[in-house]
Amino acid sequence: MAWLEITINTAASDIASVATALTAGGFSELVMEDQAEFEEFLEQNREYWDYIDEDLQTHLQGLSRIKLYLEDSDTASMERLEALVAGLGLKLQVAPLPEVDYEESWKDSYPPQPIGERLLVLPYWLADTDTQGRLPVILDPGLTFGTGAHPSTQMVMRAMEELVRPGCHCLDLGSGSGILSITALRLGAADAVGVDIDPKAEAIARENAAYNGFSSPEFTALTGNVTADRGLMRRLEEKEYDIVLVNIVADVIIALAPVLPRFLRSESRLICSGILDSRLEDVVSALDAAGISVLSLRQQEDWRCIVAARRDV
Repeated sequence: MAWLEITINTAASDIASVATALTAGGFSELVMEDQAEFEEFLEQNREYWDYIDEDLQTHLQGLSRIKLYLEDSDTASMERLEALVAGLGLKLQVAPLPEVDYEESWKDSYPPQPIGERLLVLPYWLADTDTQGRLPVILDPGLTFGTGAHPSTQMVMRAMEELVRPGCHCLDLGSGSGILSITALRLGAADAVGVDIDPKAEAIARENAAYNGFSSPEFTALTGNVTADRGLMRRLEEKEYDIVLVNIVADVIIALAPVLPRFLRSESRLICSGILDSRLEDVVSALDAAGISVLSLRQQEDWRCIVAARRDV
């Protein structure tokens, strides 16, 4: 089946009224690309600004348009759409799309991904792939942050190859998909606790752990805000951790810094990532003020990863 992509350019102030007219005319499956909506999304998700694609921001500058899709054989709908758009004083652009099995083609974006010397991130549909002796980390990608594709996650995983010892205990703050907790268990950790502020992440991380054959008590997924939830803090403090992982963004690491020593013994190691080079000094200063010293630093592209330890007085 061949499809046509139809684009209607409009002013930002008119995009809602044009969408309403299209919907009333029977064209309900619309894709709206609007700079104002994108900026509103950014404002509501300020904690993730470090991860915003600047090229995407540039691409959306001054942009307001609506896209919809029709089968190339549906001439009646095309004629009706052309008349409706002309009546609004607008023009449409039509481009043919290649015939693709869209239900399956998205999987091409997630090939096996070797990381470091020993790890291989695999989407669950490739779980039976020959890993060539690497340790498989199997995920359902795309559901939440943590597919192994981002430099911040890759740096943490490489650091974990060096630091995780058989039988050690790991705490993963901001666990997302659970990729780092699963990595710890693959590398021989006795157990891992993953904590995320998003309740959806808890179920996703638990599901991903199951793909790898891990469940409670090896892997525990929790939901909560470590800095605000005293009950959660007390529960986490009941255990001792050899490795503490914080792969989020600079502002969140800075906010967590004062409580991180409560999870660290003198022999423990803290791995922090998701830090843009421009924010590195801020993060280091916050850790230092909390009594945590930087032991080593990794870099990949514009991102930095810190390995640190509690500073015993």
